[in-house]
Amino acid sequence: MLWSDPRDEPPEEMRKAQAMLRRAMLVIALAAAVVMLVATWRS
Repeated sequence: MLWSDPRDEPPEEMRKAQAMLRRAMLVIALAAAVVMLVATWRS
């Protein structure tokens, strides 16, 4: 790789979108776990 080659880093917008998706997936996973716990606790 030459010093003049462009970096392999994704653009700023894509990095922000990936971070937002990661956070959304974490929230969804936590919400699913809470719903399962509540459902098993109620029955």
